[in-house]
Amino acid sequence: MNSIGSHVRLTIFGESHGEHVGSVLDGLPAGTAVDIAEVQKEVDLRRPAPLIGTARHEPDIVSITGGIRDGKLTGAPVLFLFDNSDIRSESYRATENVPRPGHADFTSYVKYRGFADHRGGGQFSGRLTAPLVAAGAVARQFLSSRGVRIAAMVRSIHDVSDDRHYTFDEVSAGRFSNEVRCVDPSAAARMKECILETRKRGDSVGGVIECASSGIPAGLGEPFFDTVEGELSKMLFAIPAVKGVEFGSGFGGSALYGSENNDPFIIGSGKERLLATSTNNAGGINGGITNGMDIIFRVAVKPTSSIAMPQRSVDMSSMEERELVVRGRHDPCIVPRAVIVVEAACALVLSDLYIRSGLQ
Repeated sequence: MNSIGSHVRLTIFGESHGEHVGSVLDGLPAGTAVDIAEVQKEVDLRRPAPLIGTARHEPDIVSITGGIRDGKLTGAPVLFLFDNSDIRSESYRATENVPRPGHADFTSYVKYRGFADHRGGGQFSGRLTAPLVAAGAVARQFLSSRGVRIAAMVRSIHDVSDDRHYTFDEVSAGRFSNEVRCVDPSAAARMKECILETRKRGDSVGGVIECASSGIPAGLGEPFFDTVEGELSKMLFAIPAVKGVEFGSGFGGSALYGSENNDPFIIGSGKERLLATSTNNAGGINGGITNGMDIIFRVAVKPTSSIAMPQRSVDMSSMEERELVVRGRHDPCIVPRAVIVVEAACALVLSDLYIRSGLQ
């Protein structure tokens, strides 16, 4: 399936070395204001930084067709299109029959009976996240008009972590202040050094991204199966290289006592006088439904699979084991670029759940 969502639906299409990649967004309410310049701004945040990102530099100028007139959604589907111009497909001739470790080369070969486009990862490439970010930028503007904000940051790269506690406003203001997307400048400098040292060895590193959403009202989510955690996880795991998702206290909460992990209720502020909690170990979600506190989740991003170090693989044409060195241009760490992708994924899911709950 290349489509996701119930009331707000996203379809992704294209391949890494094809002519275009793009997406179609459908279901957001007509009349929603859209600033196209803001959409391009968010797409630009996904581009690689010098040295710590890939040498492939696509202009990534988003072309938007249909669904928007005079700065407002018309109710028709919106098409986002990106040209693929900086392509070097010859780098992938040596791996046409030799699956790259960590990639989807072998599994896609089996599933699509050898017809899948393996160049640059084909439809499994991080290149497909560009149109996801564009669609997510429009979804974010829908949510923003309703007081919902989203901000993500890099929590760790390899063994370098930023463990400080931040308010939502601090993350929102500081997350893009450096190219690593870490709020703490000192930790960001150490993370960058880790990436650069790894790059020199021809290797790669992964890390953890934390995302928060503020202003979400209580009551969103569709149990039993379309819970907030479930819907977010499905979207997040579609992002290439994401291998883990946790909410609130997550796996760490399993080591706590219930008396430590439970969030005591208090009287909330505001005109509605709804309840709030004094802590947020639940990550803003109880029983698969939002409770009005900030939604907090983290995603684990694996090290980039394409590395310049020799690896073992098999030539499927001769069925002989061989040593493989992956050629081409690749990120030594994709975590910083994935921050805006995680935010976009969150915006798309929350806008869908928002409308499903009848809160247009």
